[in-house]
Amino acid sequence: MKLNNILIAAAFMAASTNIYADNDNEGKELKYRRSSLYSLMVNHTDQNFAKEIREAFVQMPVPDKYNDHDLSVKVLNLDKKLKDASSDKENQDITAFLTNNNVGSRLVAKWFNRDCFTGACDMELIKERGLYNASKFDMMLAEKSERSKALIMDAGEDLIGNTFVLVNDIRYIDKSKGSKAVGGFLKILGAVAAAYTGNDNYTDIGNGLGDIAETFKGFSVKINTFLYKLDWNDDVAMSFYKDQYSGNGNSTKKEAFDNARGNYKLKYIGKQESSGSTTSFIGIKEDEPIVMVRKACQRALDENVANLQKNFEEFKTKTPLVTTDPITAYIGLKEGVSEKSKYEVLEAIEDEHGKINYKRVGVIKPVSTLIWDNRYMAEEECAPNSTLGATTFKKVSGGDFYQGMLIREIK
Repeated sequence: MKLNNILIAAAFMAASTNIYADNDNEGKELKYRRSSLYSLMVNHTDQNFAKEIREAFVQMPVPDKYNDHDLSVKVLNLDKKLKDASSDKENQDITAFLTNNNVGSRLVAKWFNRDCFTGACDMELIKERGLYNASKFDMMLAEKSERSKALIMDAGEDLIGNTFVLVNDIRYIDKSKGSKAVGGFLKILGAVAAAYTGNDNYTDIGNGLGDIAETFKGFSVKINTFLYKLDWNDDVAMSFYKDQYSGNGNSTKKEAFDNARGNYKLKYIGKQESSGSTTSFIGIKEDEPIVMVRKACQRALDENVANLQKNFEEFKTKTPLVTTDPITAYIGLKEGVSEKSKYEVLEAIEDEHGKINYKRVGVIKPVSTLIWDNRYMAEEECAPNSTLGATTFKKVSGGDFYQGMLIREIK
């Protein structure tokens, strides 16, 4: 059994080594089953920097510990403040938008690459994200046996059922008083330089930088992030596979799916509000204000995602061990790692039907001095530990660990 489990982990890793770019740093990450995420924002067209905030958000990638399950709509425009945005209760305006636009059914359709014109579906995305062997997967499904049922259940529970929606209400916080002081200093400095050198260009440069600083140096945002989960249960799954799934297009099944769109629902999980604290803009040029906006928004959103993971069990992510001597993983401050954090080490175990389960085999905790600062643009601001490339852990309990085992934070 032990050897079999090691082979399962090896298969997960060998499925492919994923090269990804995050925080402008390139690195390798072992491929593993992830939850899927659709992230969108509420853009307040009545506030300052609405265009810049929107542009910054659209540039943000889905957090790298999740599969990108984005739909075509990324921005919901409002010309006023969102009512009750600070409340932890379900926001009725956001829920109404998700319901009225059939977001639940759209997420399901994306899982099966459903053709909206013919209704034709396939299982390619499920194979890819589930790390299934393609030929073996098709063969097991064709058997119509207990193994095939277990495989469908496995895909439903571990893949489709772990599809989440993040709706981010982003508000600009005006902290112009401090930034005006910085801007005034730059203008004075330009005037002094002009007087000393006799070159009036310094005055123009000082005024230009001062205007930018006055506008952006105090830039800060507060984000309220609302978390929803696709309600994929046995009844919904059975109805889809029996009455609505068609591999080559079927007008009856296409119509059945279209009529059942309201049956695919999103369940509200909870929300998180960022602190809205001012982000350091060290390392950003004064003539690149959009980068300041992107950094402030990215830091606040990452903070919310990390806290949602800590507060809601179903939203927690798994991360593979990259090395075991020392024990390292590609997570850090962006994911909320601290010296108080603890993680369970999980071993993937396949049962006789091919279904994957996870068993705790140990506990680890970060080495306090070796926690990676992987926050957006941490290297540019020369933050301590920003160049580590991974966080190093020490064993609290357990036996031998091997590369590819998954870790998950313990609350």
